[in-house]
Amino acid sequence: MAPTRRTLLKTIGAAAIASRLVEPGEAQAAGSTDPRSLMLCNLKTGLGVKIGDKILDVSRAAKNVPISTDEVIAGKNLAGLQKALAAKGPFIAESEAKFAPCILAPQKIIMLGYNYRKHAIERGVPIPKAPLLFNKYNTALNAHGGAIALPAKVAKQFDYEVELQVVIGKIAREVSEKDALDHVFGYATGNDFSARDLQYRDGKTSQFMIGKTPDGFMPVGPYLVGAALIPDPQNLRIECRVNGEQRQDSSTSDMIFTCAQIISYCSQIFTLNPGDLISTGTPSGVILGMPEDKQVWLKAGDKVACSVEKLGELRFDLT
Repeated sequence: MAPTRRTLLKTIGAAAIASRLVEPGEAQAAGSTDPRSLMLCNLKTGLGVKIGDKILDVSRAAKNVPISTDEVIAGKNLAGLQKALAAKGPFIAESEAKFAPCILAPQKIIMLGYNYRKHAIERGVPIPKAPLLFNKYNTALNAHGGAIALPAKVAKQFDYEVELQVVIGKIAREVSEKDALDHVFGYATGNDFSARDLQYRDGKTSQFMIGKTPDGFMPVGPYLVGAALIPDPQNLRIECRVNGEQRQDSSTSDMIFTCAQIISYCSQIFTLNPGDLISTGTPSGVILGMPEDKQVWLKAGDKVACSVEKLGELRFDLT
């Protein structure tokens, strides 16, 4: 029987605790395939693995399997995952899959502001000398194919921000830039959805928390792509489209601080744990960066599509 959504969430807490105890190499001991070489996803019924143009339904392919990407990162039931991969089915067509967020219960969701040169320039902001960090909460997580219910009673100026997501795979504390990427489990496409009139509520100071943490304001997925498949995260095309119109088109090479630099910087200040999510900032092209007379804010009925090269397209609707 496929696990329910309640079962998924109930088991994540234990998995998250276990993940902190996983040492390098332990997660691979259960089988010959490194989980960091897979394209994983969370379905509403359990774990999926993208193989070709279809998705392996892991929960139906074998017994005693991990039921989420969180459990894979924690090194739980990897022998069962190997058996599921060897079973070669059953598969689900990607178009028929019902996705959950590609990470369910990160201990931390770490966000970056002004981390693309052209975005800082379009906003008239000096190039930061250190990463500008803030956070979101798990209640903001949303899925590919989902919808954001706009909080229209408190905000009107809704904006998109396509971003490359980094998911930590092993504990990182005071790591060097050289070793930082060894602590990455994988990467994903995400959107740091924002309400600008909440973000700048008094017209002067930035209120990043209230402007970016309403429920559902953090769509991520559809896939968590293993780090072994992305040898250079600093050379990926990154795009966002609204109702089919391209709004953002850039490359992660425009980042001010690289993924390795961000991980190293964060780890000097606080411990990064397996499953932690880092959203690395957005490129130029956001509505907020346009002249005021050209700012047409997002509204209910709009359809947003985001993509990062090799990671898949994230689509969601606004209601």
